Amino acid sequence: MMAYSVNQRRREIGIRMALGAQRDTVYKLVLKEAAQVTAIGAVAGLLLSIAAAAMIRKMLFGTPPWDALTLVSVTTLLAVASLLASYIPLRRAASVSPVEVLRAD
Repeated sequence: MMAYSVNQRRREIGIRMALGAQRDTVYKLVLKEAAQVTAIGAVAGLLLSIAAAAMIRKMLFGTPPWDALTLVSVTTLLAVASLLASYIPLRRAASVSPVEVLRAD
């Protein structure tokens, strides 16, 4: 999803860099978007997993439906994986050549 988003915003990023934006600024721009998507996904996943655990409560043997350690560890693991997966689109966004982007249109 981040790769698609960066590809769609390629012209905008190229213009920003042509106007003097530094690579750090582009990194922050893309990372902020990735963090927002990750946070929304984490909250939605937590709520849905609690709802699903409540529905299958009788099938869970020896584990409470709202096991805090499991919920926090899985959410953290998936959030870290999501942010690491954003690294490739992040590098691609920072390497956009303003000349090529402006010339393409």
